[in-house]
Amino acid sequence: MIYVNKGILGGVVGGVVFGLIMQMMGMMPMIAMLVGSESAAIGWIVHLLISAVTGAIFGLWFGSQITSSSAGVKYGIIYGVIWWVLGALILMPMILGMSDMIGKIGQAQWMSLMGHLIWGIIMGLVVYKQSN
Repeated sequence: MIYVNKGILGGVVGGVVFGLIMQMMGMMPMIAMLVGSESAAIGWIVHLLISAVTGAIFGLWFGSQITSSSAGVKYGIIYGVIWWVLGALILMPMILGMSDMIGKIGQAQWMSLMGHLIWGIIMGLVVYKQSN
């Protein structure tokens, strides 16, 4: 359970940084559309909830293996890529009814990859720091 809590904190801290990037790109209303809203504030709530849940899973799966900062970065990158594929390339277009966009990679998706990598790295480092 301790790794789940560390993952939640790491996911939320990384989620705030990733959220700021998405806010600058004007993406928060699109995140809000996942729950039928277009409010940037709702987008933030949804994004941080997703960050907390996926962070908990990260802690559960990888927490015990993060024994160094480099391990935190490594597992964070792997997990960030996993959620980029699942979230940005598959689930989000599917939920938003944009089936023609599933698996398509353009400039917005590359920017999303950058955000997911930053999120994952920060999450992995926060999980590591909580162990030391």
